[in-house]
Amino acid sequence: MRKIFLSDSSLQLLFGPLDENVRFLEKLFGVTIQERDSMLSINGEEAAVAALEKILTDFSELTDKGQAMTNGDLKAAFRQIAENEALSLHDFFPKMQLLTAGKRQVTPKSLNQRRYIEAIRGNDIVFGVGPGGTGKTFLAVAMALTCLMEKSVSRIILTRPAVEAGERLGFLPGDIEEKINPYLRPLYDALHALVEGEKLSRYLEDRTIEIAPLAFMRGRTLGDAFIILDEAQNTTSEQMKMFLTRIGMRSKAVITGDVTQIDLPAGRASGLIEARKVLGGIDGIAFCYFNENDVVRHHLVRLIIKAYQRHSENAADGRENGGNK
Repeated sequence: MRKIFLSDSSLQLLFGPLDENVRFLEKLFGVTIQERDSMLSINGEEAAVAALEKILTDFSELTDKGQAMTNGDLKAAFRQIAENEALSLHDFFPKMQLLTAGKRQVTPKSLNQRRYIEAIRGNDIVFGVGPGGTGKTFLAVAMALTCLMEKSVSRIILTRPAVEAGERLGFLPGDIEEKINPYLRPLYDALHALVEGEKLSRYLEDRTIEIAPLAFMRGRTLGDAFIILDEAQNTTSEQMKMFLTRIGMRSKAVITGDVTQIDLPAGRASGLIEARKVLGGIDGIAFCYFNENDVVRHHLVRLIIKAYQRHSENAADGRENGGNK
């Protein structure tokens, strides 16, 4: 058994609503935690108790310094430390917190999200590949805004290919801007979640933040900018090459996509899939991959993604077995 002293404010944050954080730690490490007179008693296997003692010691140091942490961020950090004993809370707070001066703070919720942020910080071009809901675009936008606020770039450029998923643009009502807006809406949603309304309006008005379809990038050189290409699975090979060769000096680019959600016409190769084959191994370009364990939407989304993956694998096995008959 180990005993750890925590201040009253630290205890209140640690336990959380209805003691949910402590119950989460007990389940995660297979221990029991009891509190009496600001003293925590931890019982369980020696290795688990020692790991948890380190977490709580770091937690106490951070909270005593006034470090802000939400329950969601704490749970995400606890989970990742349990998966990788080399990590500590000091690796997350404040190191992994983004937008500390923004509308909300953002921290990675999974080990892959953490690697993604580290890759963006350490490389000029990063590909984030995986299913929807894994935070690829949201974290990229948060990183872009962080770089803007830190003045490491002077502008943000967000773009998407305008590919018809079942409808043709020509048949949609309105002018060209109204036709294209639905394709760009998710980028606006991410910005609205992260930036105060008045500041965002100012950024959009003076083009500090620019949102435009991929076709509008042709012929430009995008320097001193953080550039995000979203839904990159719907780029053609030519479009992907065009985008990558727009990147100018002092710029970063993040390319996100889900190779299971390609809306290109039959026979057209995805530029994202080709880029993985062509660009792998180039220094300064990183590829990060996400899976259903990284989903941060409704808990059922993770199960839905997993079910569809099983269905696809079973269908592929069926075709293979049928072809061998």
